[in-house]
Amino acid sequence: MNNEKQRYGRMKETSVNRSYIESGDYRRKFDMITESASLNRLIYEMAKKMLLHRSGTLIEDMCWIDAQSETIIHYKDDEQENQQISHSESIDKKIHKVKDIIAIHTHPRSLPPSAEDFNCFVENKYTLGLIICHNGVIYGYTAKKNIDVRLWERYVEAAFEYSIEQVNIQKIALNKFVDNGDIDYWEVDVL
Repeated sequence: MNNEKQRYGRMKETSVNRSYIESGDYRRKFDMITESASLNRLIYEMAKKMLLHRSGTLIEDMCWIDAQSETIIHYKDDEQENQQISHSESIDKKIHKVKDIIAIHTHPRSLPPSAEDFNCFVENKYTLGLIICHNGVIYGYTAKKNIDVRLWERYVEAAFEYSIEQVNIQKIALNKFVDNGDIDYWEVDVL
């Protein structure tokens, strides 16, 4: 009976391939994220924990890491709404005390960073953002200034002309902002 309850409501398309997430190939993607091997190991452990926690759902987990002390500032694993992370005042107070923050969160639909992700990056003055996708892809991202969400929506709408795949549509829109020098994003992979 407990196994049935656990499976109820799970979505196959957002399920994580546990054997891949625990593999050396996946772990090696984290080796060059920062210059610190111990920080990279912490990022990997948190990414794996978040993915396994949210496998088969549309709900995201988020973790903020102090890159200097290599410690977790806060791990938000109690989100109730699909595809978003809500910030409380206590979370904001914690993260605004730290100057060198790596923000990590899951994307169940395995999409690149959104306009909201970049705007949150700027607002909270993160050093690095990481998107941990349920399909095993990892995106790094940075931003110098906010993205105009209306312009973002126009770019996404125009991208439908070139692709029907949501990942490609989002990348086409993102690349417009990359070309302006406002943001940067990349797929993290093994060298």
